[in-house]
Amino acid sequence: MILITICGRGGSKGVPNKNIREINGKPLIVYTIEVAFAFTKKYPSIIALSTDSARILAISKNLGLNSEYIRPDFLATDTSSKIDVIKDLLFFEENNHGNKFDYIIDLDITSPLRTLKNIEDGFDVLIKHPDAYNLFSVSSSRRNPHFNMVELKPDGYVGMVKPHARNVLYRQAAPEVFDINASFYIYRRKFFDENFSSALTEKSVAFIMKEFCMDIDDEMDFQIIKYLIESNKVRTI
Repeated sequence: MILITICGRGGSKGVPNKNIREINGKPLIVYTIEVAFAFTKKYPSIIALSTDSARILAISKNLGLNSEYIRPDFLATDTSSKIDVIKDLLFFEENNHGNKFDYIIDLDITSPLRTLKNIEDGFDVLIKHPDAYNLFSVSSSRRNPHFNMVELKPDGYVGMVKPHARNVLYRQAAPEVFDINASFYIYRRKFFDENFSSALTEKSVAFIMKEFCMDIDDEMDFQIIKYLIESNKVRTI
C-alpha cells in the first residue's frame, strides 16, 4: 500500500496564499490533487492531506479529497521540518485507520509541472534499488560548484566553492551536478523508523527529470509557471 501525502500551509510569506492562487482558472493545489488521483487509479494507494487552512480543506473536499487530519500548530510554522510534517500525517493514517504502508510519496504543491509518468518512472527507479531509503526528483543544474560557483570568504574576497575547481578549465570537464527540484519524494516506510532529519541520506537515489521543472519560491517563480501552464508550454498530468 502507498500513502500519497500533500502538505500545504495556509500562510506563505514569499508568495501570499500561493497554494490556492489560481493558474489557468484552478487553484495551484488542484494540479497536485489531480495527478495524485491519477496515480491511485493505477496503484493501490490513498491520498492524505496535511494543512492548517480551512480554504485548502474546502478546495480539496470539492475534488473528493476529504481529510480528518488537521496539522497541529507546532508543525505549521516557517521552521517546521517537512520530514516531521509527513511523519505526523503517516502515523495518523496508520494509527487511526489501521493502514500499513510500504511507500510514502510526497507531492509538493508548489511544483505542479511533474507528470504522472514522472512519478511512475521515479517509483520504478526506487524499486530497482532495494537498499535505498528513498528517492527524490532532480533537474540538471545550470551552475556547478566544480566549475562556476563561488562563495564569500571570511576576509571578504570570493573563492571557488570547491577549491579544486580552479583547475577545471571548461564546463564539460566538471562532474555533473543536479538541483533537487522539490517536485516529488518517494520514501520506503523504513525511512521514518530511522529518524532521518533530511531527505538526503547515505542511501538516497535520484530521478532525473528531463522536462523543465521548478518550484515556486517567490512571485517571479509563480509568474513563470503561470505563463508556462496557461500558454500550454508544459504538461501537468
